[in-house]
Amino acid sequence: MPQHDEATLEAVSIDQSSGDFRYPEQYTHDAGFGLTEKTIDYICDVKNDPDWVRDFRHRALDVFRKKPMPTHWASKDLENIHFDNIRYYLSKGQRSTRSWDEVPDDVKQTFERLGIPEKERKYLAGVEAQFDSEAAYSNVKQEIEKDGVIFVNSTEGLKEHADIFRRWFGKVIPTSDNKFSALNSAVFSGGSFIYVPPGVKVRHPLQAYFRINAEQFGQFERTLIIVDEGAEVTYMEGCTAPKFETATLHSAVVELVAMPHAKIQYITVQNWSANVFNLVTKRGLAHENAEVRWIDCNIGSRLTMKYPGVIMKGRKARGEVISIALANDGQHQDTGAKMVHAADETTSNIVSKSISVGKGRATYRGLVHIPKHLKGCKNNTECDALLINNSSRTDTYPAITVRGNQHATQHEASVSQVSEDQIFYMQQRGLSEAEAMSLSVNGFVNDLVREFPMEYSVELKRLIDLEMEDSVG
Repeated sequence: MPQHDEATLEAVSIDQSSGDFRYPEQYTHDAGFGLTEKTIDYICDVKNDPDWVRDFRHRALDVFRKKPMPTHWASKDLENIHFDNIRYYLSKGQRSTRSWDEVPDDVKQTFERLGIPEKERKYLAGVEAQFDSEAAYSNVKQEIEKDGVIFVNSTEGLKEHADIFRRWFGKVIPTSDNKFSALNSAVFSGGSFIYVPPGVKVRHPLQAYFRINAEQFGQFERTLIIVDEGAEVTYMEGCTAPKFETATLHSAVVELVAMPHAKIQYITVQNWSANVFNLVTKRGLAHENAEVRWIDCNIGSRLTMKYPGVIMKGRKARGEVISIALANDGQHQDTGAKMVHAADETTSNIVSKSISVGKGRATYRGLVHIPKHLKGCKNNTECDALLINNSSRTDTYPAITVRGNQHATQHEASVSQVSEDQIFYMQQRGLSEAEAMSLSVNGFVNDLVREFPMEYSVELKRLIDLEMEDSVG
């Protein structure tokens, strides 16, 4: 296959410019650079944390210090993270407001440019907008609030709904799970807390939007979603940051709890700029006949390490991960899924597609575990990778452990390059090479793109735009 010129490669990349802007900020609260006990106390004092949260943070800092950096899984990239050069808390002193008019003007400018209020008015049941370390805006429509649905930021959740929050906080993902979950536990700020009462089906999505505006900064939101028996919710998050010369860190923790017969769908559209290290831990717990579904789109960042997981704790629980990753020049998308079967007749499904452009690298890393004592478990894993040229790279590391002989599993993986014959044929029909390349890539991901609610998402329509006209310069 011939090498394609830069214009052709650009045609199959995705426009990430929608988030590449920033407004100068004057911060009221700045924890300074580096992470010490004083940093933790500063965050606790500013946020007026209860004593149990302060203790939780300090214990997490000890765990973080003891945990080694990963010695595999993109370890060379992680060497570029210098924890002493990062600010762990920045805010303008804002408190989350339900009135858009009360959001500070400079913060409002950012979110209006990203289309937040417009999307909310059209089709969202609730919106939270986080700016650096704190939520600036949080609102939920009255009709679902009347049903008892709680949708607030994590600070409000741990203070105003402590009976529910504390029961599950840190239970799905322990502080000691990995070095970065420990880091988040020490300095977490922002993120969403959602509780859906039994039997309530939230018809329209709830959405959070996470914006990094500051340089040499770390954003550490903490999200906890609890959906009670027979209830349903869809939650979406979008992420952007401007381009900086220095490294920026994003390290979130997301815990989902689906009670018996409940359904949670969690959708991520990530458009971090190319200087962001995106190191995220996400996991759901599915009780009897419950369903946890992750739909993941990873486009931006310098390095992403993200493996959404589901622990199927109850009989006939279901877990699913639908994933799209695009790695462009200088990017490594290390993504995948973890499925742990812990009850009989549980079902998991993983479908992953990646595209590597230029010198980009995409890695699928998966874990499926079915122990011997269980019966009637099923897993399907599909990993498909597309290479745009000879300098791009893809790797697949599936780890599927199935014990016993009463289960059904299947694994399929493919790696392919864009067909030279196909490109030539489309060129004969009047398309340029770049337009033909774009059409081929679009076809590769089209079946998964249908899984994303494109009419709802703030980010997706802008990001997965493989049209030639806007990208060839």
